[in-house]
Amino acid sequence: MATQQYKAWSVVIMSTLAFTVCFMIWMMFAVIGVPIKQQLGLNETEFGILVATPVLTGSLIRVPLGMWTDKFGGRIVFFILMLTTVIPIWLISYATEFWHFLVVGLFVGMAGGSFTVGIAYCARWFPKERQGLAM
Repeated sequence: MATQQYKAWSVVIMSTLAFTVCFMIWMMFAVIGVPIKQQLGLNETEFGILVATPVLTGSLIRVPLGMWTDKFGGRIVFFILMLTTVIPIWLISYATEFWHFLVVGLFVGMAGGSFTVGIAYCARWFPKERQGLAM
C-alpha cells in the first residue's frame, strides 16, 4: 500500500505534467497563429484578438474551475478539463475561417484554468507548512 507522502508527491508530479500539457494547449495560438495569420490574411487587430481569445477564456474559467475542484475533487475536474480540450484541438484541423478559429480559441482557452485546479488539488495533499514546497 502506498504511503500518504508517496501519494501526495505523485499528485504533484502528475499535476505538473498536466500543467505542462494544458499550458502548451493554452498558448497554442501564439505558435500556430503566424501561419494562420498568413493563410487567412489577418490584420494585426484580428491576429491580436485570435491570440488573446484563449487567454481571456483561461482567465474567466478559473473561478468556476476552482469551485468545481472544491466540490468534485481535482482528479475528476482535471480529467474532464483535459478531455474537453481535446475536442477543440481536433476541430482546429477543420477550421477555415477566422470565426472558426475564434470559437475554437474560446474552448482551447479552458486549458488555461488548469493551474487553479492543480493548485487546489495539490494543496489538499500537504499540511500547511509544506504547501509552499509542493507548489
